[in-house]
Amino acid sequence: MNQAPPALDIVDETFIVVPPSTVAAAFADPRSWSRYWPDLVLEVYTDRGDQGLRWTVRGALIGTMEVWLEPVLDGTLLHYFLRATPAGPDGEPRPLQARDLRREFDRRARAAKAIALGLKEVLEDGREPGVGPRAE
Repeated sequence: MNQAPPALDIVDETFIVVPPSTVAAAFADPRSWSRYWPDLVLEVYTDRGDQGLRWTVRGALIGTMEVWLEPVLDGTLLHYFLRATPAGPDGEPRPLQARDLRREFDRRARAAKAIALGLKEVLEDGREPGVGPRAE
């Protein structure tokens, strides 16, 4: 039986000038997940430590999500992947009209960038551009 591809395939990258272990700590506590993704239920299927997490997703969406933390120069490239399909109240895939699917894609993509930029602001703690990361 062929499974349909996910309706949403969102990819985002944000550079944060802190070590991967610092970014990983922001995602380590499962209680933080409901702050970042309040309408999703996440279950870790791969914990890669300072390299990030992979989750299965239930709730408003059905699919998978990943945060991959790549060490780059003096910081971390935060890669975000969401591959999922909207779900109905029964937890089954819910087809959306093309216009509604574009809105959902845009909403999820903007939310992902807001999470990443929020972490950047907090974790870099006022670092001026061109200045290396603060000593831990």
